Amino acid sequence: MQLVRDLYAAKRPTGRPVISFELFPPKTEDGDRNLLEKTIPALLQTRPDYCSVTYGAGGSTRDKTLMIVDRIQREHALPTVAHLTCVNSTREQIGDLLERIWALGVRNVLALRGDPPGGGEFAPTPGGFEYSAELVRFIRDRHALSVGVAGFPEGHVACRAGKQADWGHLKEKIEAGADFVLTQLFFDNADYFEFRDHLVEKLGVKVPIVPGIVSVLSGHQIKKFTAMCGARIPAPLAARLDELGEDDAAVSEFGIDYATRQCAELLRGGAPGIHFYTLNKALTTTRIVRNLGLA
Repeated sequence: MQLVRDLYAAKRPTGRPVISFELFPPKTEDGDRNLLEKTIPALLQTRPDYCSVTYGAGGSTRDKTLMIVDRIQREHALPTVAHLTCVNSTREQIGDLLERIWALGVRNVLALRGDPPGGGEFAPTPGGFEYSAELVRFIRDRHALSVGVAGFPEGHVACRAGKQADWGHLKEKIEAGADFVLTQLFFDNADYFEFRDHLVEKLGVKVPIVPGIVSVLSGHQIKKFTAMCGARIPAPLAARLDELGEDDAAVSEFGIDYATRQCAELLRGGAPGIHFYTLNKALTTTRIVRNLGLA
Protein backbone atom coordinates (compact mmCIF):
# COMPACT_ATOMS: atom_id res chain seq x y z
CA MET A 1 0.00 0.00 0.00
CA GLN A 2 1.35 3.41 -0.98
CA LEU A 3 2.83 5.62 1.73
CA VAL A 4 1.15 8.97 2.31
CA ARG A 5 4.47 10.80 2.28
CA ASP A 6 5.07 9.40 -1.23
CA LEU A 7 1.65 10.64 -2.39
CA TYR A 8 2.61 14.20 -1.50
CA ALA A 9 6.08 13.82 -3.04
CA ALA A 10 4.63 12.46 -6.29
CA LYS A 11 2.05 15.23 -6.69
CA ARG A 12 4.30 18.14 -5.72
CA PRO A 13 5.94 18.49 -9.19
CA THR A 14 2.55 18.27 -10.94
CA GLY A 15 0.95 21.15 -9.05
CA ARG A 16 -2.06 18.95 -8.31
CA PRO A 17 -3.21 18.90 -4.68
CA VAL A 18 -3.56 15.74 -2.61
CA ILE A 19 -7.18 15.28 -1.53
CA SER A 20 -7.95 13.25 1.58
CA PHE A 21 -10.96 12.53 3.78
CA GLU A 22 -11.32 11.83 7.49
CA LEU A 23 -13.97 9.41 8.78
CA PHE A 24 -14.92 8.29 12.27
CA PRO A 25 -16.22 4.91 13.52
CA PRO A 26 -20.01 5.03 13.97
CA LYS A 27 -21.58 3.99 17.26
CA THR A 28 -24.13 1.54 15.85
CA GLU A 29 -24.25 -1.37 13.41
CA ASP A 30 -26.63 0.62 11.18
CA GLY A 31 -24.08 3.44 11.21
CA ASP A 32 -21.36 1.00 10.21
CA ARG A 33 -23.39 -0.26 7.25
CA ASN A 34 -24.26 3.25 6.12
CA LEU A 35 -20.61 4.31 6.27
CA LEU A 36 -19.24 1.24 4.51
CA GLU A 37 -21.99 0.74 1.92
CA LYS A 38 -23.08 4.31 1.13
CA THR A 39 -20.85 7.09 2.45
CA ILE A 40 -17.46 5.68 1.49
CA PRO A 41 -18.50 4.62 -2.05
CA ALA A 42 -20.01 8.09 -2.58
CA LEU A 43 -16.85 9.80 -1.41
CA LEU A 44 -14.70 7.55 -3.59
CA GLN A 45 -16.44 8.87 -6.70
CA THR A 46 -14.30 12.01 -6.30
CA ARG A 47 -11.15 9.83 -6.49
CA PRO A 48 -9.39 10.94 -3.29
CA ASP A 49 -5.73 10.11 -2.74
CA TYR A 50 -6.21 8.62 0.73
CA CYS A 51 -8.45 8.73 3.78
CA SER A 52 -8.01 8.44 7.54
CA VAL A 53 -10.08 6.88 10.31
CA THR A 54 -10.16 8.36 13.80
CA TYR A 55 -9.50 6.65 17.11
CA GLY A 56 -12.07 7.28 19.84
CA ALA A 57 -11.24 9.00 23.12
CA GLY A 58 -9.15 6.68 25.26
CA GLY A 59 -8.81 4.19 22.43
CA SER A 60 -12.50 3.32 22.72
CA THR A 61 -12.92 2.50 19.02
CA ARG A 62 -9.63 0.70 18.45
CA ASP A 63 -11.05 -2.51 16.99
CA LYS A 64 -13.68 -0.75 14.89
CA THR A 65 -11.12 1.75 13.61
CA LEU A 66 -8.93 -1.09 12.38
CA MET A 67 -11.93 -2.91 10.88
CA ILE A 68 -12.89 0.15 8.83
CA VAL A 69 -9.30 0.83 7.76
CA ASP A 70 -8.91 -2.80 6.67
CA ARG A 71 -12.22 -2.80 4.75
CA ILE A 72 -11.36 0.40 2.87
CA GLN A 73 -7.94 -0.89 1.85
CA ARG A 74 -9.09 -4.38 0.87
CA GLU A 75 -12.32 -3.40 -0.90
CA HIS A 76 -11.26 -0.12 -2.51
CA ALA A 77 -7.42 -0.28 -2.66
CA LEU A 78 -7.28 3.21 -1.16
CA PRO A 79 -4.37 4.04 1.18
CA THR A 80 -5.87 4.56 4.62
CA VAL A 81 -4.35 6.16 7.71
CA ALA A 82 -5.08 4.56 11.08
CA HIS A 83 -5.16 7.00 13.98
CA LEU A 84 -3.20 5.97 17.06
CA THR A 85 -3.10 7.70 20.46
CA CYS A 86 -1.16 7.57 23.69
CA VAL A 87 -4.24 7.58 25.96
CA ASN A 88 -4.84 4.59 28.26
CA SER A 89 -2.09 2.52 26.65
CA THR A 90 1.30 1.30 27.78
CA ARG A 91 4.25 1.04 25.42
CA GLU A 92 3.71 -2.72 25.30
CA GLN A 93 0.05 -2.32 24.34
CA ILE A 94 0.88 0.19 21.62
CA GLY A 95 3.60 -2.14 20.37
CA ASP A 96 1.04 -4.96 20.12
CA LEU A 97 -1.36 -2.65 18.27
CA LEU A 98 1.37 -1.68 15.82
CA GLU A 99 1.92 -5.37 15.07
CA ARG A 100 -1.80 -5.72 14.27
CA ILE A 101 -1.67 -2.64 12.05
CA TRP A 102 1.36 -3.98 10.18
CA ALA A 103 -0.17 -7.45 9.78
CA LEU A 104 -3.26 -5.89 8.15
CA GLY A 105 -1.08 -4.28 5.51
CA VAL A 106 -1.69 -0.77 6.85
CA ARG A 107 1.35 1.38 6.17
CA ASN A 108 0.18 4.83 7.33
CA VAL A 109 -0.65 6.06 10.84
CA LEU A 110 -1.48 9.36 12.49
CA ALA A 111 0.30 9.59 15.85
CA LEU A 112 -1.61 11.65 18.41
CA ARG A 113 -1.39 12.29 22.12
CA GLY A 114 -5.17 11.88 22.20
CA ASP A 115 -8.02 13.01 24.37
CA PRO A 116 -8.97 11.31 27.64
CA PRO A 117 -12.51 9.87 27.86
CA GLY A 118 -14.94 12.48 29.17
CA GLY A 119 -12.53 15.36 28.53
CA GLY A 120 -10.43 16.87 31.30
CA GLU A 121 -6.66 17.09 31.58
CA PHE A 122 -4.46 14.57 29.82
CA ALA A 123 -2.50 12.33 32.20
CA PRO A 124 0.10 9.88 30.88
CA THR A 125 -0.59 6.20 31.47
CA PRO A 126 2.04 4.53 33.69
CA GLY A 127 4.37 2.75 31.32
CA GLY A 128 3.07 4.79 28.40
CA PHE A 129 3.91 8.04 26.63
CA GLU A 130 3.52 11.61 27.81
CA TYR A 131 4.08 13.33 24.47
CA SER A 132 3.18 12.43 20.90
CA ALA A 133 6.81 12.97 19.83
CA GLU A 134 7.67 9.93 21.96
CA LEU A 135 4.98 7.94 20.18
CA VAL A 136 6.31 9.01 16.78
CA ARG A 137 9.82 7.88 17.69
CA PHE A 138 8.48 4.57 19.04
CA ILE A 139 6.62 3.88 15.78
CA ARG A 140 9.58 4.80 13.58
CA ASP A 141 11.87 2.49 15.55
CA ARG A 142 9.63 -0.49 14.86
CA HIS A 143 8.15 -0.33 11.38
CA ALA A 144 8.65 1.41 8.03
CA LEU A 145 5.39 3.32 8.32
CA SER A 146 4.55 6.79 7.06
CA VAL A 147 3.74 8.75 10.22
CA GLY A 148 1.57 11.84 10.30
CA VAL A 149 0.93 14.18 13.21
CA ALA A 150 -1.56 16.90 14.09
CA GLY A 151 -0.78 20.61 13.82
CA PHE A 152 -2.68 23.51 15.36
CA PRO A 153 -2.68 26.79 13.42
CA GLU A 154 -4.17 28.62 16.40
CA GLY A 155 -2.13 26.69 18.96
CA HIS A 156 -3.25 23.67 20.97
CA VAL A 157 -5.99 24.51 23.45
CA ALA A 158 -3.96 22.97 26.29
CA CYS A 159 -0.70 24.82 25.50
CA ARG A 160 -0.76 27.75 27.91
CA ALA A 161 2.60 29.05 26.66
CA GLY A 162 1.02 30.25 23.41
CA LYS A 163 0.82 29.15 19.81
CA GLN A 164 4.47 29.63 18.89
CA ALA A 165 5.49 27.40 21.79
CA ASP A 166 3.02 24.81 20.51
CA TRP A 167 4.48 25.12 17.01
CA GLY A 168 7.88 24.38 18.53
CA HIS A 169 6.45 21.13 19.93
CA LEU A 170 5.27 20.27 16.42
CA LYS A 171 8.84 20.69 15.20
CA GLU A 172 9.87 18.15 17.85
CA LYS A 173 7.36 15.66 16.46
CA ILE A 174 8.75 16.15 12.97
CA GLU A 175 12.32 15.72 14.21
CA ALA A 176 11.17 12.47 15.87
CA GLY A 177 10.19 11.13 12.44
CA ALA A 178 6.82 12.52 11.38
CA ASP A 179 6.66 13.05 7.62
CA PHE A 180 3.37 14.94 7.15
CA VAL A 181 1.17 17.26 9.21
CA LEU A 182 -2.64 17.45 9.18
CA THR A 183 -3.97 20.59 10.81
CA GLN A 184 -6.90 21.01 13.10
CA LEU A 185 -9.94 22.69 11.53
CA PHE A 186 -9.83 26.48 11.19
CA PHE A 187 -11.93 29.13 9.45
CA ASP A 188 -9.51 32.00 8.90
CA ASN A 189 -6.88 31.15 6.28
CA ALA A 190 -4.56 33.79 7.73
CA ASP A 191 -4.09 31.45 10.69
CA TYR A 192 -2.92 28.64 8.41
CA PHE A 193 -0.54 30.82 6.42
CA GLU A 194 1.03 32.32 9.56
CA PHE A 195 1.41 28.81 11.01
CA ARG A 196 2.92 27.36 7.82
CA ASP A 197 5.28 30.27 7.22
CA HIS A 198 6.56 30.16 10.80
CA LEU A 199 7.25 26.44 10.53
CA VAL A 200 8.91 26.65 7.13
CA GLU A 201 10.79 29.94 7.34
CA LYS A 202 11.71 30.09 11.03
CA LEU A 203 11.82 26.43 12.08
CA GLY A 204 13.02 24.90 8.81
CA VAL A 205 10.22 22.37 8.49
CA LYS A 206 10.16 20.62 5.11
CA VAL A 207 7.31 18.09 5.40
CA PRO A 208 3.84 18.77 3.89
CA ILE A 209 1.65 20.93 6.13
CA VAL A 210 -1.88 20.08 5.08
CA PRO A 211 -4.86 22.25 6.04
CA GLY A 212 -7.80 20.45 7.62
CA ILE A 213 -11.19 21.83 6.55
CA VAL A 214 -14.72 21.20 7.74
CA SER A 215 -17.93 22.30 6.04
CA VAL A 216 -20.36 23.84 8.53
CA LEU A 217 -23.58 21.83 8.78
CA SER A 218 -25.27 23.70 11.62
CA GLY A 219 -24.46 26.74 13.71
CA HIS A 220 -25.00 24.89 16.99
CA GLN A 221 -22.80 22.00 15.95
CA ILE A 222 -19.85 24.09 14.84
CA LYS A 223 -19.97 26.24 17.98
CA LYS A 224 -19.79 23.05 20.04
CA PHE A 225 -16.85 21.74 17.98
CA THR A 226 -14.86 24.93 18.21
CA ALA A 227 -15.49 25.29 21.94
CA MET A 228 -14.01 21.82 22.46
CA CYS A 229 -10.92 22.23 20.27
CA GLY A 230 -10.19 25.93 20.80
CA ALA A 231 -10.64 26.97 17.16
CA ARG A 232 -11.93 30.48 16.49
CA ILE A 233 -15.04 31.41 14.52
CA PRO A 234 -14.25 34.74 12.77
CA ALA A 235 -16.75 37.51 13.45
CA PRO A 236 -18.17 37.67 9.87
CA LEU A 237 -18.75 33.92 9.87
CA ALA A 238 -20.34 34.00 13.31
CA ALA A 239 -22.63 36.85 12.26
CA ARG A 240 -23.81 34.98 9.16
CA LEU A 241 -24.46 31.81 11.16
CA ASP A 242 -26.51 33.86 13.63
CA GLU A 243 -28.53 35.29 10.73
CA LEU A 244 -29.28 31.82 9.39
CA GLY A 245 -30.19 30.56 12.86
CA GLU A 246 -31.76 27.09 13.00
CA ASP A 247 -32.24 26.77 9.23
CA ASP A 248 -29.77 23.91 8.87
CA ALA A 249 -30.41 23.52 5.14
CA ALA A 250 -29.41 27.15 4.56
CA VAL A 251 -26.45 26.79 6.92
CA SER A 252 -25.28 23.71 5.00
CA GLU A 253 -25.46 25.54 1.66
CA PHE A 254 -23.57 28.47 3.14
CA GLY A 255 -21.03 26.07 4.65
CA ILE A 256 -20.34 24.48 1.26
CA ASP A 257 -19.79 27.89 -0.33
CA TYR A 258 -17.59 29.11 2.53
CA ALA A 259 -15.45 25.96 2.52
CA THR A 260 -15.12 26.06 -1.28
CA ARG A 261 -13.82 29.63 -1.18
CA GLN A 262 -11.57 28.79 1.76
CA CYS A 263 -10.04 25.78 -0.03
CA ALA A 264 -9.54 27.70 -3.28
CA GLU A 265 -7.58 30.40 -1.47
CA LEU A 266 -5.48 27.83 0.41
CA LEU A 267 -4.57 26.03 -2.81
CA ARG A 268 -3.70 29.31 -4.54
CA GLY A 269 -1.47 30.06 -1.57
CA GLY A 270 0.50 26.85 -2.01
CA ALA A 271 -1.17 24.33 0.31
CA PRO A 272 -0.08 20.81 -0.75
CA GLY A 273 -3.62 19.49 -0.50
CA ILE A 274 -6.80 19.57 1.56
CA HIS A 275 -7.78 17.15 4.31
CA PHE A 276 -11.58 17.18 4.67
CA TYR A 277 -13.21 16.45 8.01
CA THR A 278 -16.26 14.83 6.44
CA LEU A 279 -18.24 14.19 9.64
CA ASN A 280 -19.19 10.96 7.82
CA LYS A 281 -21.24 13.01 5.32
CA ALA A 282 -20.63 12.47 1.62
CA LEU A 283 -22.81 15.12 -0.01
CA THR A 284 -21.21 18.30 1.34
CA THR A 285 -17.64 17.08 0.86
CA THR A 286 -18.17 15.78 -2.67
CA ARG A 287 -19.84 19.05 -3.68
CA ILE A 288 -16.86 21.05 -2.40
CA VAL A 289 -14.37 18.86 -4.26
CA ARG A 290 -16.40 19.19 -7.44
CA ASN A 291 -16.74 22.96 -6.97
CA LEU A 292 -12.95 23.08 -6.89
CA GLY A 293 -12.69 21.09 -10.13
CA LEU A 294 -10.78 18.32 -8.38
CA ALA A 295 -13.20 15.39 -8.61
